[in-house]
Amino acid sequence: MSVADRIVAVVGPTASGKSSLALEMVRRIGSAEIVNADSMQLYRGMDIGTAKPSLTDRSMVPHHLFDVLDVTGTATVAEFQTLARAAIAECHSRGVTPVLVGGSALYVRAVLDRLEFPGTDPTVREHWAAELEQRGAAAMHAELARRDPAAAAQILPTNDRRIVRALEVIELTGQPFVATMPPHESIYPDVLMLGIDVKRDVLDRRLAERVDQMWTDGFVDEVRRLRKIGLDDGLTANRALGYQQILAFLRGDTTEDEAREATVIGTRKFARRQDRLFRKDPRIHWSLPDSKGSGSPDGSP
Repeated sequence: MSVADRIVAVVGPTASGKSSLALEMVRRIGSAEIVNADSMQLYRGMDIGTAKPSLTDRSMVPHHLFDVLDVTGTATVAEFQTLARAAIAECHSRGVTPVLVGGSALYVRAVLDRLEFPGTDPTVREHWAAELEQRGAAAMHAELARRDPAAAAQILPTNDRRIVRALEVIELTGQPFVATMPPHESIYPDVLMLGIDVKRDVLDRRLAERVDQMWTDGFVDEVRRLRKIGLDDGLTANRALGYQQILAFLRGDTTEDEAREATVIGTRKFARRQDRLFRKDPRIHWSLPDSKGSGSPDGSP
């Protein structure tokens, strides 16, 4: 089997150094291109808050599936699966190795594994369960009515479990059906999965520093610009970490300092959840980051 038939997947929590390692892998492989597996980097204009690769990096190496949606669009896992697999097939047709990069176990598995839709995912369920606890059943039923009036008409406003389930399935597929996650088995014959293993205290420090840098780089102004083109009306983009908190500040619901701190706390929790989910995948070869913040590119455990 040729190297051109291979897929390399670089995974790990937010701020672990995935982008740096992916670029290093591309340089080492030679004929390789990057395929995005971050749901929020699909959106045009969401650059600072998603830590999107710079235009300089993207000009050096072809990058796929960045800036493909407006902020008013809805990113479903099923649609992403179709786009990503098409990008991989196109790379392979040219003898190029795709390097899949992402911090979402669901999105990575949607590309690599026999994940069929409609489906379910514990991470998405956890998100909606937390929203329910914070906002209450009535508000969540109103959210369901906004997203799927037909489903809301069939579910009582007091039936919070069915509301959460409906919202979960809609986010994954747009359809109220049920499926289960498959085993950790790729549909591709040659996949190398590399994970970056960062100690929690180091990662926590990096996350706080990253949020500080985002504010310095103009994150609040980025959100202001995106509001002018419909961010408030987006179904998924406006729930991205940092964007959601800054929107609350711009609406007058919190102070800017509170939004900043909430972004740090929320990102830290998200990173730990990412790491827990990836740890369940036995195919991933974990390596410690080097002094530059990227993992060892040799794929050794």
